[in-house]
Amino acid sequence: MTSTSVLDDLKKSQILELLEQGKRVDGRALDEPRNLIIETNAIPKANGSARVRLGDSEVICGVKIQPDRPFPDMGDKGIFICTAELLPLSHPTVETGPPGPDVIELARVVDRGIRESHMIDLTQLVIEKNKSVVGVFADNVVVDYDGNLFDACAYAATAAILSSKTPKWEMKNDVPTLVEGEESDVPISTIPVSVTMGKIGNHIIVDPNGDEWSSMDARITITTDSNGNICALQKGGNDGFTFEQVIKCGELSVKVGAKIREKLKQAKESGQ
Repeated sequence: MTSTSVLDDLKKSQILELLEQGKRVDGRALDEPRNLIIETNAIPKANGSARVRLGDSEVICGVKIQPDRPFPDMGDKGIFICTAELLPLSHPTVETGPPGPDVIELARVVDRGIRESHMIDLTQLVIEKNKSVVGVFADNVVVDYDGNLFDACAYAATAAILSSKTPKWEMKNDVPTLVEGEESDVPISTIPVSVTMGKIGNHIIVDPNGDEWSSMDARITITTDSNGNICALQKGGNDGFTFEQVIKCGELSVKVGAKIREKLKQAKESGQ
């Protein structure tokens, strides 16, 4: 543990020294995300799917769509749930077993960004009010970790939803029955995009890679909708952000998010 701590301290010192010069360890600008590759329809048997590679972080997301009972206080809306899992092969520190707090937070942040943006019009996913609705379940699996899984998983889930087809069900004898041969796109109202920024010293960087992630003093993830409105925010880490830094992060999330959104649109169109 001691040698690891010393190495981490040396690595952070190098990263901070470069940031003082306006540079990053991988040569990117401070406001530049890593290369993003999106492949839709990666899982043929899923209702929708995507494989995303953000730098060297890789995530596969599959979407399952099926009838379900509505939540007690939401009988007039369908269901959306997002999960996340890290495979042991994704990183030497990942072990088998139940998800830890970091993975639970990961799933919740991705889920909240999509849910609070109202990406999916859940009012159109009702089979019979208060009895049966359509559930959309997005499951993220991390196969390679190199920092910033919040954005990698969010892009994978969003791309998978955009590629999804919803089967049609009708109520017969109080049971939702599949209508063969009929399906439609998931009702989409906006395309949410999360942008995660790390704070190292007094420097704000977009999309931290693995080394930068382990050196961060704080992080913030901001999700915007297609109109550039902020709809979700999550802060983490031991340090805080000044008011000016929060404003800067908000502006970065809009600027960077617009570029990522275009890539998500292109992936949807190429996958059709």
